[in-house]
Amino acid sequence: MNIETKTSAKDVMIKFGVILGVISLLIQVILYVTDNYLVPHWSFGLISFLITIVVIILALKAFREGNGGFMKLGQALKIGLGAALIASLIASIWTLVLTQVLEPNYSEQLMDATRDQMIEQYPEMGDTQIEQALSFQEPFTKIGFMIPIGIMLSLFIGFIVSLIGGLILKREDPREAA
Repeated sequence: MNIETKTSAKDVMIKFGVILGVISLLIQVILYVTDNYLVPHWSFGLISFLITIVVIILALKAFREGNGGFMKLGQALKIGLGAALIASLIASIWTLVLTQVLEPNYSEQLMDATRDQMIEQYPEMGDTQIEQALSFQEPFTKIGFMIPIGIMLSLFIGFIVSLIGGLILKREDPREAA
């Protein structure tokens, strides 16, 4: 009697979503502790993106290995999107803690940092131009905008990575085709 145990997509997406979320959380805490949370260096974004790719690909490989070497594209998309959603929800909790508890005036701090950055990068801009540019950016500094956009961006990246990874790693079970 051959009892074949299969790894569930739900288990894989939860495990790797939590891993990705905790790694992202650690990066954000490092940025906060080093006082780089308002205007982080571009390299942190790149590192976060690369970590996302690696974790989602590892999730897809773990699922495929746990299922006899087989995985459908739809399963890959489900796992990638699920892991990205879980990670983004963990990141959203951090964003709430940061903006509501640790730095309740986060929005003002971000606007001040943006103003300073604009003055440095565009010294020829007048005060009126700077204030006008900042007025367009202000809604993007509010928690009600940051969290939904962060979740949507995470899902978009999760979709693209799992689509490409799924197309590369998919292998249909010939027994199911019959």
